[in-house]
Amino acid sequence: MTVLRRAADALTRLAATIGALALLVEVGVILVDVIGRAFGHPLFGSQDLVTMTMVILVFGGMTLCDRNGGHIAVDLLEPRFSPTLNRVIDVASAILGAVIFVFIAWAVWESAKLSQMLNLSTNLLRLPKAWFQWALIAFVLLAAVGMALRAAELALRRHDVRKEPL
Repeated sequence: MTVLRRAADALTRLAATIGALALLVEVGVILVDVIGRAFGHPLFGSQDLVTMTMVILVFGGMTLCDRNGGHIAVDLLEPRFSPTLNRVIDVASAILGAVIFVFIAWAVWESAKLSQMLNLSTNLLRLPKAWFQWALIAFVLLAAVGMALRAAELALRRHDVRKEPL
């Protein structure tokens, strides 16, 4: 289990780094576009770049968000529940999250097949949409694996990885 955790943490760092690079690209594109607009020459295709980079930005950081316990949680009743019940709820929510993310990956996979078959691309730059859909699938599946691993660690070792630094 420790080897899996190390591998998952390394992949989480990689995905977060890719997401951070996407953020830098996003900021750069917007900056160049805004300055260009001020001089009457906006960046051609900036909307395409911003839209597709946002996919990588959001889903690249999704695994890190889950790893650090950053998802929205309503804990009004948590102090009133026993530690065992809270752990069961945490395990169930991690499993449910993993299942939801697998279904998202499956739906995007089906959409990517259509995008590839119909040769769909962005409006101006003609970037193939399937590439970004495949990236989204990889990030979402990584998040699902991270959630499933967290559920297993909580259930088998009673260890909550969200309370440790990455």
